[in-house]
Amino acid sequence: MIPAAYAVLDLEAVRHNAQMVRHYAPNAKIMAVIKANGYGHGLLRIADALQDADAFAVARVDEGIRLRKAGLKNRIAVLEGFSCAEELDELLHYQLDAVVHSFTQLEIFEARPVPHRTNEQGKIAVWLKLDTGMNRLGFKVKDFSAAYQRLNRCSLIKQSISLMTHLANADDKTDECTLKQISLFNDTVAAYSGQRSIANSAGILGWKESLTDWVRPGVMLYGISPFPDTTGEQWGLKPIMGLHSRLIAVKPIEKGDRVGYGGSWTCEKATTLGIVAIGYGDGYPRYAKASTPVLVNGKRVPLVGRVSMDMITVDLAAQPGAKPGDPVTLWGECLAVEEIAHCADTIPYTLVCGITSRVQIVEEVACSPEQKIIPLRTTFI
Repeated sequence: MIPAAYAVLDLEAVRHNAQMVRHYAPNAKIMAVIKANGYGHGLLRIADALQDADAFAVARVDEGIRLRKAGLKNRIAVLEGFSCAEELDELLHYQLDAVVHSFTQLEIFEARPVPHRTNEQGKIAVWLKLDTGMNRLGFKVKDFSAAYQRLNRCSLIKQSISLMTHLANADDKTDECTLKQISLFNDTVAAYSGQRSIANSAGILGWKESLTDWVRPGVMLYGISPFPDTTGEQWGLKPIMGLHSRLIAVKPIEKGDRVGYGGSWTCEKATTLGIVAIGYGDGYPRYAKASTPVLVNGKRVPLVGRVSMDMITVDLAAQPGAKPGDPVTLWGECLAVEEIAHCADTIPYTLVCGITSRVQIVEEVACSPEQKIIPLRTTFI
């Protein structure tokens, strides 16, 4: 039975996208960012597909632990670092890199008793973070030297300390803030040893000045452009996820009929309405506007009326032969997720991360034409 709502994942695409990272940053090591459940694509699934990555980055300690328990041997950095002694113990136990961004963390390091014969295996690798303008995590320039020196004296720390910052506005290629951040970082860390990392996906694609020892690709690994005016395809990337459903009803409506909650869309001339089994309960954006494109039998039709929890409605005037059971694509091949995000006044990150647990996950495999996809499971990716 074809599921009501399902997401098709092409894992060859993620490997292709990783190769594109190497194309754009040929001299850098890759720290693949797979936080937030692999941007909604499945943490372990994406990690398995990217085993050739030089390292992985996650946001939180529990994500790193999950990767270690699954047998992953790659270097793993926890971008939020730790906020208590117990989390530091977990980082040490599971050999996870810590991003150090606050004096509170330094105090936790300094308060922790150190065994007399601590070898390198019992120490922790750290990334010292400089705040160059994001004003989120990281030490300000005036505090950076003191933070570095305190870390350098800590016997728990593996040498040498790696250095990083995060770009705040690299998705705007006209904003000189990015060049100022890069310059500030380079000037501040010039006197220190240690490998550097600046570039996120937007940095990799749009700011060659940000390419250093390590790059941290995130959204581009999933085939999505970090820039609001382009799609991943325009950068040679391939989308991993396609979101699909089917028509569950087809009905005629007359001029003047109002559709959906609040009657927000009024039919201007007699047409045929299609009801699709997907809604915000599956992760389709609640605020997608009327006229947002949907593919029915591979052809574009407009969304009409409000998105509800379980269903959306589309105008089938351009698909007069459509019938219940016909396939529907919400985003994927021939319909970029970036376009849907624009229609919903959001960013594609929120769409792929927002797929809910009742969406069946399907992996694309090589098989006969009549059996192009094989469902794997019905739980959250």
